[in-house]
Amino acid sequence: MSISAIRADERVKDVRFTKDTITVDLRDGRTITVPLVWYPRLLNATPQQRSQWETCGGGYGIHWEEIDEDLSSEGMLRGAPAPKAGSLLAQ
Repeated sequence: MSISAIRADERVKDVRFTKDTITVDLRDGRTITVPLVWYPRLLNATPQQRSQWETCGGGYGIHWEEIDEDLSSEGMLRGAPAPKAGSLLAQ
């Protein structure tokens, strides 16, 4: 009997929304669901704008052109909300 190695594949397969959450299905079968309030641009977007997503970054990211928003599967897996406006330090 052989054991196949299970490989993580964090590339985005599908994105969907409820009133309060964003859910991302990954190619390896995992599903990430996080509060929509973590991403103010998506929270304030219309359902039509939210539906206009595309993968980016080799499939590891999600991009919404019209609202200028980008998320990564890695950030969502870490539980990282969007940075608050003005919280980035000048480097």
